[in-house]
Amino acid sequence: MRYRSRADLGGTLGHGRVLPEPEGELFHADWEPRVLALTLAMGATGAWNIDMSRAARETLPRYARLSYYEIWFEALCRLLAEQGLVGDDEAAAGRALRPARPLARILAAADVPAVLARGSPTVRPARAPARFAAGQTVRLYAGEVPHHTRLPRYVRGRLGTVERVLGAHVFADAHASGRGEQPHWLYTVVVDGRELWPETRAAGLQVSVDAWEPYLAPA
Repeated sequence: MRYRSRADLGGTLGHGRVLPEPEGELFHADWEPRVLALTLAMGATGAWNIDMSRAARETLPRYARLSYYEIWFEALCRLLAEQGLVGDDEAAAGRALRPARPLARILAAADVPAVLARGSPTVRPARAPARFAAGQTVRLYAGEVPHHTRLPRYVRGRLGTVERVLGAHVFADAHASGRGEQPHWLYTVVVDGRELWPETRAAGLQVSVDAWEPYLAPA
């Protein structure tokens, strides 16, 4: 299952303690900022989109055994290979062995601050009226998802209340697998803690998730 997420760890046990790090400590090795820079530069070329990049990271078979920027590095290598931009022999040699393939765009160093400030807006024109409204009770999709998805497993099948209607946005599930943007309405859905963890006394606890319309059904 190529797009099965291995990063969906919310609500699961056995991952050890969470160890806080000092505020502002961004990198732990000299190679890490280079991996970040390479990932941003290649993303800006248009060779793949941001959801493909996320899917490549979150579906790595060794995800649980890699550090944060090791995940970024292995995902970048996967994307470069899948797009035919780097051959296996070039990766092994650590250098180009053939002329580079032309790219649609190149991110110049002087343009980085403006590009990062602009971000990647995902709002798109709606193709149909919103199916749900604020205050409405909905049930989140309960089944398996055989591809990259932004729907956390721990909320699947649970009841929630629509808190906000956020407009139509690029549907990450489709975008990640090269099926186009397929914009859908996006909602903030609030799920009560007792709905998520009925065996505990989670009174007063609420969890909010942003969920696309295909994830939701009337309750």
